[in-house]
Amino acid sequence: MTQNKSFCDNVVAIVKQIPKGRVTSYGAIAAALGMPRSARMVGYILNNGLFKGGEFIPAHRIVNRNGYLTGKHAFPGEQMMQELLENEGVIISDNRVVEFKKLFWNPASL
Repeated sequence: MTQNKSFCDNVVAIVKQIPKGRVTSYGAIAAALGMPRSARMVGYILNNGLFKGGEFIPAHRIVNRNGYLTGKHAFPGEQMMQELLENEGVIISDNRVVEFKKLFWNPASL
């Protein structure tokens, strides 16, 4: 990511690149930006709408480091995050991504 952009802008730039049907974690995004201890800040940015504009940000593709849908409370309706992921072919069981390791997308590979 570029150094002249804010951390917030870089988070959004990474989230926009997560492929459909894949997931990543808050910590992986933070680590890719050189701030591995800032996973909570990534969640805060996305949960509080600190990104600009009304464009679609595929934040439903971000889960915790174990594949759990910990960010689902930020979506309208309790099942929205799960439904969005399932619409992309991601299987969810007990609030967790099945085959998490297989579907994990590492933003550090950018």
